[in-house]
Amino acid sequence: MFPGNFVKSTPDKPAVIRPATGESITYRQLDERSTALARYLRGIGLEPGDHVALVSNNDLRAFEVYWAALRSGLYITVVNSHLTAPEAAYIVDDCGAKVLIASATVADAVPVEPLLIPQVRHRLAYGGELAGFEDYDGVVAAQSTEPLDSQPRGADMLYSSGTTGRPKGIKGDLPEGDVDVTMDPYTAIFAPMYGFDSSTVYLCPAPVYHAAPLRFCGVINSVGGTVILMDHFDAETALRLIEEYAVTHSQWVPTMFVRMLKLPEPVRARYDVSSLKVAIHAAAPCPPEVKASMIDWWGPVINEYYASTEGSGATFINSVQSLAHPGSVGRDGVMGIVHICDDAGKDLPVGEIGTVFWERETLPFRYHNDPEKTASAQHPDHPTWTTSGDIGYIDDERFLYLTDRAAFTIISGGVNIYPQESENVLTLHPKVFDVAVIGIPDEEMGEQVKAVVQLADGIEPSADVAQELLDYVRDQVAHFKAPRSIDFAEELPRTATGKLVKHKLRSQYVDC
Repeated sequence: MFPGNFVKSTPDKPAVIRPATGESITYRQLDERSTALARYLRGIGLEPGDHVALVSNNDLRAFEVYWAALRSGLYITVVNSHLTAPEAAYIVDDCGAKVLIASATVADAVPVEPLLIPQVRHRLAYGGELAGFEDYDGVVAAQSTEPLDSQPRGADMLYSSGTTGRPKGIKGDLPEGDVDVTMDPYTAIFAPMYGFDSSTVYLCPAPVYHAAPLRFCGVINSVGGTVILMDHFDAETALRLIEEYAVTHSQWVPTMFVRMLKLPEPVRARYDVSSLKVAIHAAAPCPPEVKASMIDWWGPVINEYYASTEGSGATFINSVQSLAHPGSVGRDGVMGIVHICDDAGKDLPVGEIGTVFWERETLPFRYHNDPEKTASAQHPDHPTWTTSGDIGYIDDERFLYLTDRAAFTIISGGVNIYPQESENVLTLHPKVFDVAVIGIPDEEMGEQVKAVVQLADGIEPSADVAQELLDYVRDQVAHFKAPRSIDFAEELPRTATGKLVKHKLRSQYVDC
């Protein structure tokens, strides 16, 4: 499906609402403006398979750009607007974008120097002026909104978040067929699974440069629902918007759950969230205690899926299953089959920890401009089995449990330690606002376990607080797994979608 399909039935219905500014865009406007931009892109010579890059905040025009690319057979790469301009330039150049569209409100993330983006031929800016960029709104206004003769479906080509190194583009094949008749795979899977339809009111509290928010918003546009787009996540504001717009569906990351759970009880009780039918979470494993608390608060509407930007496969789990299988990220079978493999690629039995591989009929993705990295993600004996580097195990009912990313595993005295265990314990301590557990060099053991803690408001760092937290986690986790020391930080490096950027944190200790 496609937003233009709803112009006749619900032309004046809001496709997206941005409460922070009071702006909205109707299905008629989204269709007309994305058509106009598509005509511009075609007029300057872009052909199916070419690339457009977008650097933006959560602006309504991001959806015009997205749908203009998807109705033109183009790849669209949405770039993290929290990057520096040189970091963003790497992605824009690496994806081969011929057109760069940007919001002036995130100017610090926009590469404006032509030498940084030599393949870009045309540049458009909205929300203000950028040196060397044409005015986006003026360009769109100058184009015809007459329907295009052909509209081959395009696709996103997004980049990994770079939590373990430099981001890599994840490229799939373009779909066959026109955008108004060919359904994208996300709508085909998630619409029936979660009940997305024209009555859906979907709250998006995360930045649309990330895979899940961008794709879920696309699904809602594809079924004729309404997206409520937050500028940025704030715990109480999210609850207020659920009540104000009678939100039926939403998508979160576990850190957002934690922030909402830590609101004072009178604040939490102030807002009616009974309209929620489905609250989806992903992006990082959710501590079982956090999920149980959310189910107790919101009811059995919590649904988790485990997947990656690569799209290798996915597991799914609902509230009832989560309470019966605490800590699991779901069962396989819908999008691929899970194999837990040792370092040699041999399948491991139930309960043993190894690398998570996904079995698919064909190779689901390739890393753009990096055949070596693509090969490194493939199973040594089964090229269509792929991994994104996660490790875990399955139980006898095929529910998957993640222990951590392979890159984050701490090896101390020859023993593998998975920092997620200690992080899950410390996350809900009332004096902890955020926590990361990492391995730091140790002459005797190779690595030792360290926790880096951002304290809650009003709590001052001290040796007593550190000891209290160490004792707390050691009461619940075996001593050899628990942190040996705690450092305090003003803020931990997280992406806007809640993922810890551990390699940046660990780099502070590599010379210890």
